[in-house]
Amino acid sequence: MRIQGVSERIAGSLGLFPALLQLKESKPGAASPAADSAVGAIGKGIDSILSEPSRLNYFFLHGGLFLFLTLLLVLVIKFINRVAVRMYGVVRRNRGVLIRPIKIRNLDLITLDQLTTAAFKSVKVVRWVLIIFSFYLYLTLAFSLFVWTQIVAQKLLGYFVTPLVGIGSGILSYLPNLFYIIVVAVVARYFLKLMKLIFSKVEDGTIDIPLIAPELARPTYQIAAFLLVVFVAVMIFPYLPGSQSAAARGISIFLALLLSLGSSSAVSNIIAGVVITYMRSFRIGDRVKINETLGDIVEHNFLVTRVRTTKNEEITIPNSVVLSGHITNYSAIIRGGSSLVLYTSVTIGYDAPWRQVHELLINAALATGKILSDPRPFVLQTALNDFYVSYQINAYTESPGEMQNIYSELHQNIQNKFFEAGVEIASPHYYSLRDGNRRAIPDQFVEDGYKSPPFKVSLDKGDLKG
Repeated sequence: MRIQGVSERIAGSLGLFPALLQLKESKPGAASPAADSAVGAIGKGIDSILSEPSRLNYFFLHGGLFLFLTLLLVLVIKFINRVAVRMYGVVRRNRGVLIRPIKIRNLDLITLDQLTTAAFKSVKVVRWVLIIFSFYLYLTLAFSLFVWTQIVAQKLLGYFVTPLVGIGSGILSYLPNLFYIIVVAVVARYFLKLMKLIFSKVEDGTIDIPLIAPELARPTYQIAAFLLVVFVAVMIFPYLPGSQSAAARGISIFLALLLSLGSSSAVSNIIAGVVITYMRSFRIGDRVKINETLGDIVEHNFLVTRVRTTKNEEITIPNSVVLSGHITNYSAIIRGGSSLVLYTSVTIGYDAPWRQVHELLINAALATGKILSDPRPFVLQTALNDFYVSYQINAYTESPGEMQNIYSELHQNIQNKFFEAGVEIASPHYYSLRDGNRRAIPDQFVEDGYKSPPFKVSLDKGDLKG
């Protein structure tokens, strides 16, 4: 057969199609007439290609194309490397200019060094991706030049084209869902902007909403924005790719289980934070006392409240603890236009006239900085004890943040005023051995010639006669 001769020539020179030709030789005439005709046509075509002049032209032409492709690959790789080097220079020149650290308030979320390193790595990755793609394309074209490697070129092309076709068809089929997500996201975005505008006007007093005080506008907006984002996420989740898969359902169940087991305290703190916010118990900067913690509010969110004490300590208190305890706000009365009353008590013996004690306490208060003269300080006698009287001095101030300093200065002035007047600040410890002992007053306040009084002993004349 003629095809047998073709097979011998191919097997001897090129080694192409031996399996097909062997099948034809082993069962001659077994195939259909159409198959015999096709095999004959293939044989004629290969004979014409493998004739001497055609073979030389074929090898010269395709060999030249192969060399051209190789040279072109080298040039393309050099060009990619040059562009990469220039991009490295662009990154270095724009460090700190176009490339800046990403910050949230005063916190460096991504530093300048991290961004620069990421830019260099991105250029490197893109460079290698382009080189690998160029080499892959070069192999595909090179294998397609020769008959005996065209099947390899087709496979290489299929490895690249088939995924692209699949991705393209997937994108086309997903377009309706994508349009739905875009529309929902755009509507939600502009609705958030409208909410922010309205609540900002409420906060600065331009718009008056009876149920929302100006100081509640910002937290109310945050709560409403959070609920809107959750609602939008629930709406678009079924339209996301893979949302209906078993893996997505398993992850959802796992996350729900984690939240239910580990977020009970967090949820209670969030609810307590919302309640505290709408209770309006304090504002940022207020001087408060939460349980036994005295200090200024520096932060309040939906999880915790942070207080900076008078010792410059920052204490974090969970909102559930804040809500379950008691809160004393020393700054709220100042915002209402009134004054805060500071008070302290002293105990004075019965031998000191109460009017004199009142005057001394009031003068000590008026001599204290940050204490107002109008309203005038006043004194309350809170108890008549066995050996002394309890006096309470009450004074007004508009500086609750200076409470500790005011109290310290007030106590100093009380001591000075009483010592200058020669009045003892008494207590049972002094009174138990008082008769015949020196007065409990510093030396600089004792008049000249003072002597400790003797013990008071009374004797009847009958006792003396006896």
